[in-house]
Amino acid sequence: MLPVAYSQRYNVKAGIESELFKWISVGASTTYSRYAGNGIISGAGSNRAGVVLSIINTPTYAKVWDEDNPGWYWTKFYGANITTPAENLARTENNKTQTDRLLLSGNVTLKFHKNLDFKSTVTMDRRWVHTFSFLDPIKTSYGRTTHGSASDTRSDDMRMIYDNILTYRNVFGGRHHLEVMAGTSATVSVWEELSGSRTHFSADYGNAIIGLNGGNNGGLRGQSQSKSEWAIMSYLGRVSYNFDDRYLFTANFRADGSSKLAPKHRWGYFPSFSAAWRLSGERFLSDVGWLDDLKIRAGWGQTGNQSGLDDYAYLQKYNTNYYDWTDSKYVDATPTVGSRSNLKNEDLTWETTTQTNVGIDLTVLKGRLTVSLDAYYKYTKDMLMSVPLPSPNPSIYRNEGEMSNKGFEVVVSSRNIVKRGFEWSTDFNLSLNRNRLEKLQLQQVYYYTQTSESVKDYAIRMTPGQPLSMFWGYKALGVDPETGNMFYEDAEGNPTLTPSDKDKRYIGNANPKFTFGMTNNFSWKGLNLNILLTGSYGNDIFNASKIEMVGMNGGGNQITDVLRRWRIPGQITDIPRAGSATNNLTSTRWIEDGSYIKIKNITLSYDIRSPKLEKVNISKIQPYVTLQNFFTFTDYSGYDPEVSQYSSATSMGVDWGTYPNVKTVVFGLNVTF
Repeated sequence: MLPVAYSQRYNVKAGIESELFKWISVGASTTYSRYAGNGIISGAGSNRAGVVLSIINTPTYAKVWDEDNPGWYWTKFYGANITTPAENLARTENNKTQTDRLLLSGNVTLKFHKNLDFKSTVTMDRRWVHTFSFLDPIKTSYGRTTHGSASDTRSDDMRMIYDNILTYRNVFGGRHHLEVMAGTSATVSVWEELSGSRTHFSADYGNAIIGLNGGNNGGLRGQSQSKSEWAIMSYLGRVSYNFDDRYLFTANFRADGSSKLAPKHRWGYFPSFSAAWRLSGERFLSDVGWLDDLKIRAGWGQTGNQSGLDDYAYLQKYNTNYYDWTDSKYVDATPTVGSRSNLKNEDLTWETTTQTNVGIDLTVLKGRLTVSLDAYYKYTKDMLMSVPLPSPNPSIYRNEGEMSNKGFEVVVSSRNIVKRGFEWSTDFNLSLNRNRLEKLQLQQVYYYTQTSESVKDYAIRMTPGQPLSMFWGYKALGVDPETGNMFYEDAEGNPTLTPSDKDKRYIGNANPKFTFGMTNNFSWKGLNLNILLTGSYGNDIFNASKIEMVGMNGGGNQITDVLRRWRIPGQITDIPRAGSATNNLTSTRWIEDGSYIKIKNITLSYDIRSPKLEKVNISKIQPYVTLQNFFTFTDYSGYDPEVSQYSSATSMGVDWGTYPNVKTVVFGLNVTF
């Protein structure tokens, strides 16, 4: 239990649809949500206030408070660079991030003819984000070093979306179904932010003023303002044809123009086509009694991407030089243009993904069993990347590389038992995906993810010909019985105690061989039980946390594995001697199998229905209780194989003081009117 960390969520939804006349109908909806929380420091060692690892690394003799310095957390670790979990939690106890989101949508549909209608929709998506932090100048050692600090950032992000769709539908001869759609979609975004910060808070009275007003030093720029705008315009078209519900064809085309891209390359054109054949509608299968539906399908299409791109990436931007107005010679100074903050790119254009897919849908036994199989191949060109350049040049956004993805997906749904009021149904899915970076242009090798400071090495290497998130390091061969140091395999396949960079290789893959999920639903006389299982197989995890737990490279507490450490020449063990950073190099020693099966969610509910409730327009009351993340089956030695410290596709599978998924019990009540 972490008394400092918290998370709060609220959601409210409402909507209405009304047909005013036969030729016009309107609708409106609103959704409001609020999230508030403060979180903890993760992805850091105990020497950098990492809460998870400090729980392990803090020696057992440590106390919470320093008896000689009232109001100070315990710091007497005999020179070891450690802070206690209580102190690390206090680093964020006054922090808060609050996000308020309001979605307002209104639409009107005009029916010009029984076969022709026009729908216009306007949506406002607005987010207000308030982030506040305050570091007490007394309690923590870092706070005393900085004399306390505070920051306050408030942003307003408003997006207006305008959709106009004209649709024509008709049936000819009873078997020819045609639908033609044309329309436009436009999005306009305006984002603004105002922030301020202060340091040097008074500790004289043992109770510092929380907030910016309590700090004396705002620096040269104690406050700042930012604003950014972007827009995208799209023209859409679709034609769908269906003959006798047996032969289905669809063709789509869209043209997208984005303000984020260079003026000469803003427009991208993306077609797609699909076709399906329902074999079960043919005469040669009409007498197969157990077959309900059988359909084969195929598709090809292109999509464009500009997400993640800086709003003005194609323009040349500059830093701003500010001057210390407290210096008499700069009393009347004004800001000047500084160095370049990026390199402009007037050739910046859309990232384009071309996908081909085939599939089969099968339903048998009067709907008791449904199976869908899908295979796909995606190839992405002109990948949008921020590419670093040799110093002193800044980075540049450019269309840098190419990448492929191929995979196979299976979805199975079954109604296992439907008898005497008892029902049991199962939904199962399995996904296989293989990705590979095919090509890069300016820079051929990228390194990601530095973890333990005792190593200061990158754990992931990205280069053409390999999947993303491949671990890079040395192959560990075990402990040398004579020296107690780790043996590593060199480039020639021989053991060495002093490896070099040329001995590094790929040592693990964070991508799973496959992932799966299964949901079982049971119901009996109003009692409902839902069980969700999820799992992953064949993925590796780089357990950087364990470097801090058994590395013995500092004064921190270690786990009991170190009781097996090497002590005398000739000793055979799997744990090297203490005090050598070379034993902790990024290697297969820290690679573990991350496969797991997790009972992700268990929900038990009961449906209450009665004539008395119907009299007050309530059709059902459903109390429920949900258990989340309670059971995990895995060989991984860390806290949770499902989490990763980094969400980027280039840095998956790294556990470095990562906060595990929380076990949660939820009590709730659903009322249906």
